[in-house]
Amino acid sequence: MQNACPAINRGKSHLTRSARYREAALRVIPTGSQTFSKAPRMFVQGTAPVFLELGKGGHVWDVDGNEYIDFILALGPVLLGYAFNPVNEALRKQLEEGIIFSLPHPLELELAEKLVDVIPCAEMIRFGKNGSDATAGAVRLARYVTGREMVLCCGYHGWQDWYIGTTSRAYGIPRSVRRLTVPFAYNDFQGLSDLFQRYKDKIACVIMEPVGVEPPQTGFLEHVRDLCQAHGSLLIFDEIVTGFRFHLGGAQGYFGVTPDLACFGKGMGNGMPISCIAGRREIMKAFDRVFFSFTFGGEVLSLAAALTVIRFMETHRVIEKIWALGRALKEGTNRLISEHGLSEYMKCVGYPPRTVLKFVHPETDPMVMHTFWQQEVVQRGVLSHANHNLCYSHGARDVEETLGVYEEVLDRMKGPLNRGELAALLKGPVLEPVFRRH
Repeated sequence: MQNACPAINRGKSHLTRSARYREAALRVIPTGSQTFSKAPRMFVQGTAPVFLELGKGGHVWDVDGNEYIDFILALGPVLLGYAFNPVNEALRKQLEEGIIFSLPHPLELELAEKLVDVIPCAEMIRFGKNGSDATAGAVRLARYVTGREMVLCCGYHGWQDWYIGTTSRAYGIPRSVRRLTVPFAYNDFQGLSDLFQRYKDKIACVIMEPVGVEPPQTGFLEHVRDLCQAHGSLLIFDEIVTGFRFHLGGAQGYFGVTPDLACFGKGMGNGMPISCIAGRREIMKAFDRVFFSFTFGGEVLSLAAALTVIRFMETHRVIEKIWALGRALKEGTNRLISEHGLSEYMKCVGYPPRTVLKFVHPETDPMVMHTFWQQEVVQRGVLSHANHNLCYSHGARDVEETLGVYEEVLDRMKGPLNRGELAALLKGPVLEPVFRRH
């Protein structure tokens, strides 16, 4: 069910208006964007757009009229597609009746009941507006329920002090706060067990992304759950990314491992700002005392969007299509990499709904390869952070055209890469990640 797209040529190189917008934005907006990952410095300037103004289905158009197949999808929230008709209709209908009210709206109850039906760990629900709301609220709840303060984390969990203090972006975070959160490595059975011994009777919770691009080793998620149960700590799955994109019930539904609490967001509202904390009743009822309360928690447009998304997914093969397209794109990408003799430099990894190009070579800076790749594919009409988020509105033609672009870029990349000359072809500075994890 892909929305019709205007007939605009894709991959043109003129970016005149984007450049003007960029200069104006940098005068009044720090970094030129509200989100680090969308900022101009995350793309090779002069080759990539800076401002987008239209989205339809799985495609976007920049302010200069250039069209792109979009695999960033607003950092993941676009699950069904941009301007997706059923969601738009629900928003238009609710807009006529009101956006937010002085008392709860029936949609709060209706959506909460629907989430309880589809999420394995859910017996009660609280709503937020973004992923950081949900993860911070879940951690606060766990600290209160257990009477402990230490948090073990694995993955990315948002901008709040308790987490971002563990990264290289810890500016402004008190050391006393930073000491209370300790990261651990995914699939490291012994390392996590050692942390439980080191902080015995002090760990409030383990919060983790149940899966990223690396698959869980056999028994790892069960190992984490069992450690938490044995030590009286809560297990929180951060399903902001995996929720609804990986499986209707999240990664917990796919892997069959049920946490005490879980955080959902991003694709939940197909772009509308909404998140939730889901969990066991005896834990969630502590929100009667724990402060998790803000004006827009019950904003009704987002509730209507989320309810529409879930109902659509229950009656259409959304997950199956996303997995099938993602599998074709992953397999096709790795086939092309192998055919060009570049398997020692790069590989497409991850589960089909969300894959990433991993650049690894002992003699080549991976960020040089990443920068060159992004620079070249965006000029050919593919918008990506060297990743692939798939949505329901993407189609087989998008995969085919993307693989055609990748073949051109690999042809251009092979010789300079083997000769160690790739950096000379960059049209801007080597890109840097938003932060580095400690």
